[in-house]
Amino acid sequence: MEPRVRCVKQDRVATVTLDRPEVLNAMDLRTHAELADVWDDLDADDDVWVVVLTGAGDRAFSVGQDLKELDSRNRAGKAGTSSFGSRGKPGWPRLTERFDFAKPVIARVDGYALGGGFELALACDLIIASDRATFGLPEARLGLMAGAGGVFRLTRQIPSRVALGHLITGRRMSAQRAYELGLVNEVVPADRLDECVRTWVDDVLACAPLSVRAMKQAARASAHLPLDEAFAADYPWEHRRRDSTDAVEGPRAFAEKRSPRWEGR
Repeated sequence: MEPRVRCVKQDRVATVTLDRPEVLNAMDLRTHAELADVWDDLDADDDVWVVVLTGAGDRAFSVGQDLKELDSRNRAGKAGTSSFGSRGKPGWPRLTERFDFAKPVIARVDGYALGGGFELALACDLIIASDRATFGLPEARLGLMAGAGGVFRLTRQIPSRVALGHLITGRRMSAQRAYELGLVNEVVPADRLDECVRTWVDDVLACAPLSVRAMKQAARASAHLPLDEAFAADYPWEHRRRDSTDAVEGPRAFAEKRSPRWEGR
């Protein structure tokens, strides 16, 4: 069987591609199972410092859950009853619930990012989109729930009334609107998307990898905390950064007027 997910590693970068372009990269249970193996591998691979997540073809990042498969499972009485999260389902924990995944993940979005595809993008750290990208959570129009984090993340990442407007109507938003709301880091013409993603990747790679992971963890873990508690909280990746050779290498490279040579340890 052909894989549903492709992962290519090169020069500290892993590119993960949802590879079902014939169905707009809809995610079935096998896709989720394959993705789980990919995330486990990337999490353990010290040679990978940044991940780019994208969809095959130029029509969609992903349109989310494979609804034909869901319909078949419903008819067979095998759809399950959980509303939120993926516990007990293939691929658990999915990226939408891997809250401790330390490496930065950049979503490269071209075309549709709908339903679970949008939720997957929302779980990434950065989103770079083409000007023909379209985002939306149509679950309410299908009698479903944006249970892979969309109902939670969207209301945290944009003004709550705006988020609720999209959630209870299923209305879509353009890439430009998503950028205006702060959901997307940059929007470029489709023919410049790969170039733009590469500039973000290069900027991340120019930074010390343990600093990047410590920044990500501290920013996310402290988001709900009062400022004084955020300062006092414990961040394991910051311990690793503080005690690393890279913490010495950065100032030394600056003093010696050269580029730093990061080791990630």
